[in-house]
Amino acid sequence: MRSNPALVLLALGHACVDLYQGAVAALIPFFVAERHYSLAVASGLVLAASLLSSITQPLFGALTDRWPMPWLLPASTLVGGAGIALSGLSGSYPLTLAFVALSGIGVAAYHPESARAARIASRGSHTAMSWFSLGGNIGFALAPIAVALAIGHGSLRATPVLVLPALAGAALCVPVLRMIGDHRATTAAAPARGGDDVASFVKLSLAVIARSTVFIGLSTFIAVHAQQRVPGVPTAGTLALFLLFLGGAVGSVLGGRLAQRYDRVRVSRWSYLSSVVAVAGVIHVPGPAMLLFVALTSAGLYVPFSLQVTLGQDYLPSRAGTASGVTLGLTVSVGGLISPLLGRLADTTSLPTALTPLILMPLVSWLVFRVLPEPAIPARSES
Repeated sequence: MRSNPALVLLALGHACVDLYQGAVAALIPFFVAERHYSLAVASGLVLAASLLSSITQPLFGALTDRWPMPWLLPASTLVGGAGIALSGLSGSYPLTLAFVALSGIGVAAYHPESARAARIASRGSHTAMSWFSLGGNIGFALAPIAVALAIGHGSLRATPVLVLPALAGAALCVPVLRMIGDHRATTAAAPARGGDDVASFVKLSLAVIARSTVFIGLSTFIAVHAQQRVPGVPTAGTLALFLLFLGGAVGSVLGGRLAQRYDRVRVSRWSYLSSVVAVAGVIHVPGPAMLLFVALTSAGLYVPFSLQVTLGQDYLPSRAGTASGVTLGLTVSVGGLISPLLGRLADTTSLPTALTPLILMPLVSWLVFRVLPEPAIPARSES
């Protein structure tokens, strides 16, 4: 990393952008408390960000496969931050939905181009790509802290303060654009390797959808769930959300290291199988012990994260932007579609009952990875 300044800047910029993905979930308890939203209504905000992101991210990926769009990096960062900054200013639910959706579009536009840039900067190294993913995980982890600092015991009208990370992230993008060059340099640095394996890519996408379903479902309700499971600790919700996001930082780096010794498919398979037990612990273990399972769940779900991005690019070597848009966007965001259903079920039964089906999702991903091949590609540098 010290010898790769472009990758360092990309990782930091990734942190600034993904903070806004985490901010949506971090804002849910504040919307519930201040505006008296039900869990189903509040989770609709997660749906708003996820739905537009799921639709637009593959489109941005396809566009960047055809035309160079380096300007998307700073522009999308600013859009993502502006949406969250404006979300607390109006008491109108439709306007709040619109601002959160705007943020989702910004996040969607950022990821395909940034994943391509990171692939170039990493020179195909799984370990280096895991550091790029680590930046996003750190952004997720900092989201509840940033939201708590911006709002604290005050009002949602303080959300404009949350535009500051976007300004920093946009500034970080400028030197990166000079370092990695234009689209022609991108094509030369990352030539297609063989034909596309569409069937394997579709299977991979199903595994990512199952993973995102459990992760987004937990991130939407974990703060409220932790407050119920650890009564008497006012910060339990914020701590649980922080652990859920921070554990991903450990998982991403661990995944890159393990991929040096074992193939990506095998590492992902082991990780998803272990996550089944961890998710069950989050939902059903009472008291502070559930926080340990939150950290284990996060690490288990994030070990395959950067590996799935490079697998998708290797299954579709001629369409790296599209592959990144699907694995980082469509399949991840589709998981958010289930959040309102979980919220409605929680309103009519209980939150643990509503979350219990999420235990099966890592098992689905494990079953898919049992039939996925490891792409046959030339040896890479793992520096």
